[in-house]
Amino acid sequence: MKIMVTGGAGFIGSNLLLHLHETYPKYSFLNVDKLTYASDLTFLKPLEDSPRYAFSKTDITDRAAVKKLVEEFAPDGVIHLAAESHVDNSIKGPEPFVMTNVVGTFNLLEECRNFWNKSDKAFSEFRFHHVSTDEVYGSLGAEGLFSETTPYAPNSPYSASKASSDFMVRAYHHTYGMNVVTTNCSNNYGPHQHDEKLIPTVIRTALQKKSIPVYGKGENVRDWLFVKDHCRAIDMVFHEGKTGETYNVGGRNEWMNIELVRAICDELNTLKGEGPDGDYKNLISFVTDRPGHDLRYAIDATKIESELKWQNTQDFRRDLRETVQWYIRKYGF
Repeated sequence: MKIMVTGGAGFIGSNLLLHLHETYPKYSFLNVDKLTYASDLTFLKPLEDSPRYAFSKTDITDRAAVKKLVEEFAPDGVIHLAAESHVDNSIKGPEPFVMTNVVGTFNLLEECRNFWNKSDKAFSEFRFHHVSTDEVYGSLGAEGLFSETTPYAPNSPYSASKASSDFMVRAYHHTYGMNVVTTNCSNNYGPHQHDEKLIPTVIRTALQKKSIPVYGKGENVRDWLFVKDHCRAIDMVFHEGKTGETYNVGGRNEWMNIELVRAICDELNTLKGEGPDGDYKNLISFVTDRPGHDLRYAIDATKIESELKWQNTQDFRRDLRETVQWYIRKYGF
C-alpha cells in the first residue's frame, strides 16, 4: 500500500510513521506536514534514508498543492492527523484552527474523492482515516463515559473545528460513498509531544526550578492514553475498521490534573534527586483557569476492544517514567 500521512512530523504522526514503517515492510509512506512550531522532523531521522519514505512540506489549506500531491503520490489510503490542536491557542486566535482543521480536511477529502473516482480500482478499496479528539463531546460530570453515540457539544474553538471536520468526513461517506473511518482519542502522552502541552510543561518547568502552573484548583480530569497504544489503535482501525464507523480510543486511565502533576514530580524526585526544598511538588502553583475549561473527559473504548480486539497495554507508571526520561534527555538535564 501507499499511505499518505498528514501531520506526520507532529507528536502522534511521527510516532505513527515509525510504527507503520517498521510493521509494514512492503508499504510506502508520504509524510505531508506544514512544519509549524509543533512539528519536528528530527523525530523521523530513522526514516530519512528509507526508500519507502518521503516528505513534503505542504499546507493542506492550499487546495492546488493538495491536488498535486494526491495525483503524484496516488495514495491507497490517507491517515489524516494534521491539525492545530492547542486549546489555549484556539482561544487566543481561532482562525488557523478553522482553516487547517475544517478547510484543510475538506481539501483532502475532495481531492482524494476526485482522484480515487478516476482510478481503475473500486472506490471502496481506498480508505480515508480521520483522527480526531474526545473534546468534540464536551464536558462530563463526575460520572459517565463518552461513547461513539454521545452527542457532540464542543466548548472551545479547537473542539468546534474538530467537530466540524468529523461531520465533513461523515458527510463524504454518506453522500459520496467514500470509505472512511474516524477515531476519537483521549489525551495522549509520550515522546515527541510539544512543549506547550501539560506533561512536557510540568517536566520542563520543574527541571528549570520554575513554578509549575496548574489551572484552577487542578481538579479537571483527563483520560490518559500512551501514544504508542494509540498508534496501534490507528493501525487496527485503518486496516480492519468498518467503513463509515467511528471508534473511540481511550486509556481507561483517569487522572485529576493535580494528581498527575504530583505523580510527575515524584518521578523527577526519583530520577533526578529530590527537588527544591526536598520535593519538586513544592514548585506547584495554581493559576487562573482556562476559559470554558471542560471538567472531565473519559472514553468508553468498548467498541474498539470488542470489534477489533485492541487492548490498551500501558502500565501508566512505567510509561510515564519513560516519558519523563525522554524529556530529561531532550532538555539536557
